[in-house]
Amino acid sequence: MTTITVPQNRVAQYWALTKPRVTQLAVFCAVIGMFLATPTLPDWQRVVAATIGIWLLAGAAFAVNCLVEREIDSRMARTARRPMARGEITVPQTLIFSGVIGGLGSWVLYNFVNGLTMWLTLATFIGYAVIYTMILKPMTPQNIVIGGLSGAMPPALGWAAIANDVPMQAWILVLIIFVWTPPHFWALAMYRRDDYAKSGLPMLPITHGLKFTQFHVWLYTIALVATTMLPFAVGMSGLIYLVSAGVLGAIFLWYSWQIYKHYTDLIARKTFAFSIIYLSLLFAALLVDHYLKF
Repeated sequence: MTTITVPQNRVAQYWALTKPRVTQLAVFCAVIGMFLATPTLPDWQRVVAATIGIWLLAGAAFAVNCLVEREIDSRMARTARRPMARGEITVPQTLIFSGVIGGLGSWVLYNFVNGLTMWLTLATFIGYAVIYTMILKPMTPQNIVIGGLSGAMPPALGWAAIANDVPMQAWILVLIIFVWTPPHFWALAMYRRDDYAKSGLPMLPITHGLKFTQFHVWLYTIALVATTMLPFAVGMSGLIYLVSAGVLGAIFLWYSWQIYKHYTDLIARKTFAFSIIYLSLLFAALLVDHYLKF
């Protein structure tokens, strides 16, 4: 009997280029920024337009990332099934796709949101797709730290979309994600260290070893928990957020302590998974606190 192989749906392949799960978390943080930017509910039309524009530009940046790292991805089990790694989408197709959705996203932001949000989002695109992906990531084991700013920008983008301004409070949210990024990503890099060794990328567990990385995960988690106290310290949040940040921070500290003192690949995998839940719940607590603050 002849087996007929049906090629993957083309739409699904292009969708995969945008790294939808990562994009969803980034856009979620941007939407939180939109709601925190005003004491009342923001204009829903602007929220929708900003969400679409930021999503499109984020997807365009991730498509460029897939293009640049297609050979690296093909050597790693975690990423080998990506469309560019498998040669299912060509370089010209990816460039056109990224240009179209990135251009559309810029047009939406400029015409239906404001120029500040468009330029900030475009700068974030360049920071991730060019400065981080092409320059920092292959050059230094501190790539995650130095390049973390572009990935931390969504709350500022959302805030700018509603307020046409990026005040101190927005930058505090950016700082939280910036400090969260190293322990989040290094947990992944530790239990995927064999993959990263094959990739040739200078990730910290490969260049400096597990012990060094474990210690730095612990240090950055301490710094993260301290940073998450800033919204309460400056008066932008109340007790609901403070208690939530304290509980979530205590759990994250427990995970990072296990990584530091009792490392196993399983605990690193669980820490990575929790770090995503942690950030989502932390920002959700900020939103609840914003409207129910006492």
